Amino acid sequence: IDGAMFNSGQCCCGIERIYVTARHYDAFIDKAVAIVSGYTLGNPLDAATTLGPMANVRFATEVRAQTAEAIAAGATPLIDPKLFREDDGGAYLMPQILTNVTHDMRVMRDESFGPVVGIMKVASDDEAIRLMNDSEFGLTVSLWTADPARAAAIGRRVETGTVFMNRADYLDPGLCWTGCKDTGRGAALSLLGYQSLTRPKSYHLKMPG
Repeated sequence: IDGAMFNSGQCCCGIERIYVTARHYDAFIDKAVAIVSGYTLGNPLDAATTLGPMANVRFATEVRAQTAEAIAAGATPLIDPKLFREDDGGAYLMPQILTNVTHDMRVMRDESFGPVVGIMKVASDDEAIRLMNDSEFGLTVSLWTADPARAAAIGRRVETGTVFMNRADYLDPGLCWTGCKDTGRGAALSLLGYQSLTRPKSYHLKMPG
């Protein structure tokens, strides 16, 4: 949830959608709603604020549009607007968690880049992988499990440039930062990052005689 809401969702690898195995789904939803309901929307210069504004009103307008479209199409909003009276209809935007979402909704397909996330229940790893790969983008995936071997097996099958286990939105300068599909091309960080910023030059030398 922090990965979805950090910086009001304005992170390039922010969590855009969540898939939870059926046996953990209800508990996950309860904890997620409790966490987000406890946020304080306000001026980021105020020490009491835990959720600041969007960078621009037009960004907030897009998130509101995606959220409203999803709700109109049958999604269930779980966060009570009464908890966030600071939402001014402009850059100050309340967070929202949506269930009963589908991949027909823009909020599950486009980059929201704001404090909204859809959560779906899945019956198996195979279903989760199929849904994760049903995306035009492929920057990061965050896998939560106590079994590293299981995470590695899933990570090999997920179409992203970066795989996290039990963390999100983290950079290691020794590891390349890259994505696939419509996320973009090239790589930053690691030796690959240096290669993309330098020009190779070859010398073909032969001694006379």
